[in-house]
Amino acid sequence: MTLIAILAATLVAGIGSVWLAAALMGLGVLRQSPGGERRPGAQHLLSLAAGALLATAFMHLLPEAFESEAGAKELFATLLVSVVFFFLLDKAELWHHGHEHHHGSEPGHGHDHPAHEGHAHHGHAHGHAPLRSGGWAVLTGDSVHCFGDGVLIASAFVADLRLGVVAALAVLAHEIPHHVGDLAVLRETSGSRRAAIAKVSLAGAVTPLGGLVGWWLVGRLDALLPFLLVVASSSFVYVALADLIPQLQKRLGARETIAQVLWLAGGIALVGVVSALAHAH
Repeated sequence: MTLIAILAATLVAGIGSVWLAAALMGLGVLRQSPGGERRPGAQHLLSLAAGALLATAFMHLLPEAFESEAGAKELFATLLVSVVFFFLLDKAELWHHGHEHHHGSEPGHGHDHPAHEGHAHHGHAHGHAPLRSGGWAVLTGDSVHCFGDGVLIASAFVADLRLGVVAALAVLAHEIPHHVGDLAVLRETSGSRRAAIAKVSLAGAVTPLGGLVGWWLVGRLDALLPFLLVVASSSFVYVALADLIPQLQKRLGARETIAQVLWLAGGIALVGVVSALAHAH
Protein backbone atom coordinates (compact mmCIF):
# COMPACT_ATOMS: atom_id res chain seq x y z
CA MET A 1 0.00 0.00 0.00
CA THR A 2 2.79 2.40 0.92
CA LEU A 3 4.70 1.61 -2.29
CA ILE A 4 1.59 2.25 -4.41
CA ALA A 5 1.06 5.59 -2.67
CA ILE A 6 4.72 6.51 -3.24
CA LEU A 7 4.57 5.68 -6.95
CA ALA A 8 1.30 7.57 -7.42
CA ALA A 9 2.57 10.65 -5.57
CA THR A 10 5.90 10.71 -7.39
CA LEU A 11 4.16 10.38 -10.76
CA VAL A 12 1.95 13.35 -9.96
CA ALA A 13 4.86 15.41 -8.62
CA GLY A 14 7.28 14.44 -11.39
CA ILE A 15 5.20 14.30 -14.57
CA GLY A 16 2.02 16.09 -13.48
CA SER A 17 4.05 19.20 -12.63
CA VAL A 18 5.47 19.25 -16.17
CA TRP A 19 2.01 19.14 -17.74
CA LEU A 20 0.67 21.77 -15.36
CA ALA A 21 3.63 24.02 -16.19
CA ALA A 22 3.02 23.52 -19.92
CA ALA A 23 -0.69 24.27 -19.50
CA LEU A 24 -0.03 27.46 -17.54
CA MET A 25 2.54 28.58 -20.11
CA GLY A 26 0.01 27.90 -22.88
CA LEU A 27 -2.49 30.10 -21.07
CA GLY A 28 0.12 32.84 -20.79
CA VAL A 29 -0.01 32.84 -16.98
CA LEU A 30 3.68 32.15 -16.44
CA ARG A 31 5.26 33.92 -19.38
CA GLN A 32 7.39 36.98 -19.05
CA SER A 33 6.11 40.30 -20.28
CA PRO A 34 7.88 41.96 -23.26
CA GLY A 35 9.88 44.08 -20.82
CA GLY A 36 11.31 40.95 -19.19
CA GLU A 37 9.33 41.21 -15.96
CA ARG A 38 7.45 38.25 -14.58
CA ARG A 39 3.70 38.46 -14.90
CA PRO A 40 1.73 38.53 -11.63
CA GLY A 41 0.65 34.90 -12.04
CA ALA A 42 4.27 33.72 -12.02
CA GLN A 43 5.12 35.84 -8.98
CA HIS A 44 2.12 34.48 -7.10
CA LEU A 45 3.07 30.90 -7.93
CA LEU A 46 6.61 31.44 -6.66
CA SER A 47 5.24 32.87 -3.41
CA LEU A 48 2.83 29.94 -3.03
CA ALA A 49 5.60 27.41 -3.68
CA ALA A 50 7.96 29.08 -1.19
CA GLY A 51 5.28 29.04 1.51
CA ALA A 52 4.47 25.38 0.86
CA LEU A 53 8.13 24.33 0.99
CA LEU A 54 8.88 26.21 4.21
CA ALA A 55 5.72 24.96 5.90
CA THR A 56 6.45 21.36 4.94
CA ALA A 57 10.02 21.59 6.24
CA PHE A 58 9.38 23.39 9.52
CA MET A 59 5.90 22.15 10.43
CA HIS A 60 6.15 18.51 9.33
CA LEU A 61 9.49 17.04 8.25
CA LEU A 62 11.73 18.46 10.97
CA PRO A 63 9.28 17.80 13.85
CA GLU A 64 8.87 14.21 12.63
CA ALA A 65 12.64 13.73 12.50
CA PHE A 66 13.23 15.20 15.97
CA GLU A 67 10.51 13.03 17.50
CA SER A 68 12.66 9.98 16.71
CA GLU A 69 15.33 8.48 18.91
CA ALA A 70 18.10 10.10 16.87
CA GLY A 71 20.18 12.68 18.72
CA ALA A 72 19.44 16.35 18.16
CA LYS A 73 23.13 17.14 17.68
CA GLU A 74 23.45 14.57 14.89
CA LEU A 75 20.26 15.77 13.20
CA PHE A 76 21.36 19.41 13.27
CA ALA A 77 24.75 18.38 11.86
CA THR A 78 22.93 16.56 9.06
CA LEU A 79 20.86 19.67 8.40
CA LEU A 80 23.98 21.83 8.14
CA VAL A 81 25.86 19.40 5.90
CA SER A 82 22.83 18.98 3.65
CA VAL A 83 22.37 22.72 3.13
CA VAL A 84 26.06 23.10 2.25
CA PHE A 85 25.81 20.08 -0.06
CA PHE A 86 22.85 21.55 -1.96
CA PHE A 87 24.74 24.83 -2.21
CA LEU A 88 27.71 23.02 -3.77
CA LEU A 89 25.44 21.20 -6.20
CA ASP A 90 23.93 24.52 -7.14
CA LYS A 91 27.35 26.07 -7.67
CA ALA A 92 28.42 23.12 -9.82
CA GLU A 93 25.25 23.58 -11.91
CA LEU A 94 24.32 19.95 -11.36
CA TRP A 95 20.97 20.94 -9.90
CA HIS A 96 19.04 23.04 -12.38
CA HIS A 97 16.01 24.64 -10.77
CA GLY A 98 15.09 26.07 -14.14
CA HIS A 99 13.51 29.34 -13.01
CA GLU A 100 13.81 32.34 -15.28
CA HIS A 101 16.03 34.67 -13.29
CA HIS A 102 16.63 38.31 -14.04
CA HIS A 103 20.28 39.23 -14.55
CA GLY A 104 22.09 42.49 -13.98
CA SER A 105 20.55 45.68 -12.71
CA GLU A 106 16.79 45.95 -12.93
CA PRO A 107 14.55 48.94 -12.46
CA GLY A 108 12.72 48.68 -9.21
CA HIS A 109 14.91 45.90 -7.82
CA GLY A 110 16.16 46.31 -4.30
CA HIS A 111 19.75 45.39 -5.24
CA ASP A 112 21.96 45.74 -8.28
CA HIS A 113 24.06 42.77 -9.38
CA PRO A 114 26.18 43.83 -12.34
CA ALA A 115 28.33 40.75 -11.95
CA HIS A 116 25.39 38.66 -13.15
CA GLU A 117 25.22 40.33 -16.51
CA GLY A 118 25.76 37.90 -19.37
CA HIS A 119 25.64 34.90 -17.05
CA ALA A 120 23.41 31.89 -17.68
CA HIS A 121 22.14 30.87 -14.26
CA HIS A 122 20.95 27.34 -13.41
CA GLY A 123 21.59 26.07 -16.89
CA HIS A 124 19.65 28.85 -18.63
CA ALA A 125 20.85 31.09 -21.37
CA HIS A 126 18.98 34.35 -21.73
CA GLY A 127 20.29 35.36 -25.09
CA HIS A 128 23.76 36.05 -23.73
CA ALA A 129 25.50 32.77 -24.54
CA PRO A 130 24.77 29.72 -26.68
CA LEU A 131 22.75 26.96 -25.04
CA ARG A 132 24.66 23.86 -24.15
CA SER A 133 24.24 21.07 -26.65
CA GLY A 134 20.60 20.26 -27.21
CA GLY A 135 19.62 21.25 -23.69
CA TRP A 136 20.90 17.88 -22.43
CA ALA A 137 22.75 19.55 -19.59
CA VAL A 138 19.41 20.90 -18.39
CA LEU A 139 17.80 17.47 -18.68
CA THR A 140 20.67 15.80 -16.83
CA GLY A 141 20.46 18.23 -13.93
CA ASP A 142 16.67 17.98 -13.93
CA SER A 143 16.81 14.17 -13.82
CA VAL A 144 19.19 14.21 -10.85
CA HIS A 145 16.92 16.70 -9.09
CA CYS A 146 13.79 14.63 -9.81
CA PHE A 147 15.47 11.44 -8.58
CA GLY A 148 16.30 13.19 -5.31
CA ASP A 149 12.72 14.42 -5.02
CA GLY A 150 11.51 10.84 -5.38
CA VAL A 151 13.78 9.61 -2.61
CA LEU A 152 12.65 12.41 -0.30
CA ILE A 153 8.95 11.80 -1.00
CA ALA A 154 9.42 8.08 -0.32
CA SER A 155 11.16 8.83 2.98
CA ALA A 156 8.21 10.99 4.04
CA PHE A 157 5.68 8.31 3.09
CA VAL A 158 7.55 5.62 5.01
CA ALA A 159 7.50 7.85 8.09
CA ASP A 160 3.80 8.70 7.81
CA LEU A 161 1.22 8.66 5.02
CA ARG A 162 0.07 12.19 5.83
CA LEU A 163 3.67 13.42 5.80
CA GLY A 164 4.17 11.84 2.39
CA VAL A 165 1.14 13.60 0.93
CA VAL A 166 2.32 16.94 2.28
CA ALA A 167 5.86 16.41 0.93
CA ALA A 168 4.52 15.46 -2.50
CA LEU A 169 2.37 18.60 -2.54
CA ALA A 170 5.38 20.76 -1.68
CA VAL A 171 7.46 19.16 -4.43
CA LEU A 172 4.63 19.66 -6.93
CA ALA A 173 4.31 23.34 -5.96
CA HIS A 174 7.95 24.16 -6.57
CA GLU A 175 8.40 21.90 -9.59
CA ILE A 176 5.87 23.88 -11.65
CA PRO A 177 7.94 27.11 -11.86
CA HIS A 178 11.06 24.93 -12.13
CA HIS A 179 9.70 23.13 -15.21
CA VAL A 180 8.58 26.40 -16.77
CA GLY A 181 12.25 27.33 -17.09
CA ASP A 182 13.19 23.90 -18.44
CA LEU A 183 10.43 24.04 -21.06
CA ALA A 184 11.52 27.52 -22.13
CA VAL A 185 15.12 26.38 -22.63
CA LEU A 186 14.28 23.12 -24.41
CA ARG A 187 11.78 24.82 -26.67
CA GLU A 188 14.65 27.03 -27.85
CA THR A 189 16.91 24.05 -28.51
CA SER A 190 14.36 21.66 -30.02
CA GLY A 191 12.18 24.17 -31.84
CA SER A 192 9.07 22.22 -30.88
CA ARG A 193 6.77 22.70 -27.91
CA ARG A 194 5.72 19.03 -27.96
CA ALA A 195 9.31 17.82 -28.09
CA ALA A 196 10.20 20.06 -25.15
CA ILE A 197 7.27 18.72 -23.10
CA ALA A 198 8.22 15.13 -23.96
CA LYS A 199 11.85 15.64 -22.92
CA VAL A 200 11.03 17.32 -19.62
CA SER A 201 8.35 14.67 -18.92
CA LEU A 202 11.02 12.04 -19.43
CA ALA A 203 13.17 13.72 -16.81
CA GLY A 204 10.14 13.99 -14.51
CA ALA A 205 9.57 10.25 -14.92
CA VAL A 206 12.79 9.71 -12.96
CA THR A 207 10.89 10.84 -9.83
CA PRO A 208 9.05 7.49 -9.41
CA LEU A 209 12.39 5.71 -9.85
CA GLY A 210 13.77 7.76 -6.99
CA GLY A 211 10.65 6.92 -5.00
CA LEU A 212 11.19 3.20 -5.58
CA VAL A 213 14.86 3.41 -4.55
CA GLY A 214 13.95 5.49 -1.50
CA TRP A 215 11.29 2.99 -0.43
CA TRP A 216 13.73 0.10 -0.79
CA LEU A 217 16.52 1.93 1.02
CA VAL A 218 14.48 3.16 3.97
CA GLY A 219 12.76 -0.22 4.34
CA ARG A 220 16.13 -1.86 4.94
CA LEU A 221 17.85 0.91 6.84
CA ASP A 222 15.14 2.13 9.19
CA ALA A 223 17.62 3.99 11.38
CA LEU A 224 18.35 6.32 8.47
CA LEU A 225 14.77 7.59 8.24
CA PRO A 226 15.13 10.59 10.62
CA PHE A 227 18.25 11.71 8.75
CA LEU A 228 16.56 11.37 5.36
CA LEU A 229 13.69 13.51 6.66
CA VAL A 230 16.22 16.16 7.71
CA VAL A 231 17.84 16.01 4.27
CA ALA A 232 14.40 16.44 2.71
CA SER A 233 13.65 19.45 4.91
CA SER A 234 17.03 21.02 4.13
CA SER A 235 16.40 20.72 0.40
CA PHE A 236 13.00 22.39 0.77
CA VAL A 237 14.44 25.21 2.88
CA TYR A 238 17.35 25.72 0.49
CA VAL A 239 15.12 25.88 -2.59
CA ALA A 240 12.75 28.31 -0.89
CA LEU A 241 15.38 30.65 0.56
CA ALA A 242 18.11 30.46 -2.09
CA ASP A 243 16.03 30.15 -5.24
CA LEU A 244 12.40 31.19 -4.92
CA ILE A 245 12.35 34.03 -2.39
CA PRO A 246 15.30 35.96 -3.95
CA GLN A 247 13.20 36.23 -7.12
CA LEU A 248 10.51 37.94 -5.04
CA GLN A 249 12.85 40.44 -3.38
CA LYS A 250 11.95 43.51 -5.37
CA ARG A 251 10.77 46.97 -4.50
CA LEU A 252 7.07 46.75 -5.08
CA GLY A 253 4.09 48.87 -4.26
CA ALA A 254 2.02 48.18 -1.17
CA ARG A 255 -0.60 46.27 -3.15
CA GLU A 256 1.91 43.93 -4.81
CA THR A 257 3.77 43.38 -1.54
CA ILE A 258 0.56 42.46 0.27
CA ALA A 259 -0.30 40.06 -2.56
CA GLN A 260 3.10 38.37 -2.22
CA VAL A 261 2.66 37.94 1.53
CA LEU A 262 -0.87 36.61 1.10
CA TRP A 263 0.22 34.06 -1.51
CA LEU A 264 3.12 33.01 0.73
CA ALA A 265 0.68 32.58 3.62
CA GLY A 266 -1.62 30.73 1.23
CA GLY A 267 1.13 28.19 0.55
CA ILE A 268 1.57 27.65 4.29
CA ALA A 269 -2.19 27.35 4.79
CA LEU A 270 -2.49 24.93 1.86
CA VAL A 271 0.01 22.57 3.47
CA GLY A 272 -1.93 22.78 6.73
CA VAL A 273 -5.24 22.00 5.02
CA VAL A 274 -3.82 19.06 3.07
CA SER A 275 -2.19 17.73 6.23
CA ALA A 276 -5.48 17.96 8.14
CA LEU A 277 -7.40 16.24 5.34
CA ALA A 278 -4.83 13.46 5.05
CA HIS A 279 -4.91 12.97 8.82
CA ALA A 280 -8.72 12.81 8.77
CA HIS A 281 -8.64 10.02 6.18
